[in-house]
Amino acid sequence: SGAGFGGFSDIFEEMFGDFMGQQQGGRQRSSQGAQRGADISIDLQITLEEAFKGKEASVKASTWQSCQGCSGSGAEKGTKAETCDACRGTGRIRAQQGFFMVERACPTCQGAGQTIKNPCTACSGSGRTRKEKSLNVAIPAGIEDGTRIRLTGEGEAGVRGGPPGDLYAFMSIKSHRFFQRDSANLQCRVPVPLHIVALGGTIEVPTIDGKRIKVSIPAGTQTGTQFRLKGKGMTILRSAN
Repeated sequence: SGAGFGGFSDIFEEMFGDFMGQQQGGRQRSSQGAQRGADISIDLQITLEEAFKGKEASVKASTWQSCQGCSGSGAEKGTKAETCDACRGTGRIRAQQGFFMVERACPTCQGAGQTIKNPCTACSGSGRTRKEKSLNVAIPAGIEDGTRIRLTGEGEAGVRGGPPGDLYAFMSIKSHRFFQRDSANLQCRVPVPLHIVALGGTIEVPTIDGKRIKVSIPAGTQTGTQFRLKGKGMTILRSAN
């Protein structure tokens, strides 16, 4: 039975080793020491009028950007990163523990698959430097509080030439002194003179677009009566109207 178990372990190791070899081969083809940059987020506050009309806001964000001195490679100008001798460029190493082969990130290159013998002095080999950049965020009309806008590729630069992350702008709408928003509807309280309440008449009510509209008040109208002004609420997001 001992020989049978040993034969099983040999077969298992061979199958498992082939699988790991395939996995490593895939990594070796795709790993060049590059890592995707992190996503970043900013908070952007606008007024209710701006949410109604939409706008293009200019914002500033401090992010990691590709180093100009080494073009993001991390290596000093005139040099380049070299394949890691410890992992042969795979970024992973294997070690046998009992019947199993355990794989982990290469400690020599920290899983990058490459080593830099002459790191760029401007970025210390990271391929990135921290700078502040200005961005324009297109805010669509009708946007709601808490909406997230994504700017693809405007996050932090990737490590050693990796793709950049994304930037997310989280929208916050200031409280309005007159209007209260309920989804696409707007509500407001309007004082009405006593003689108009008793005899009837018209009053002017401001709208979110900066205009005023006349509203007819029937005689005997009670306090708290609601009047609906069709089409005078918020813009519907992505609507042409």
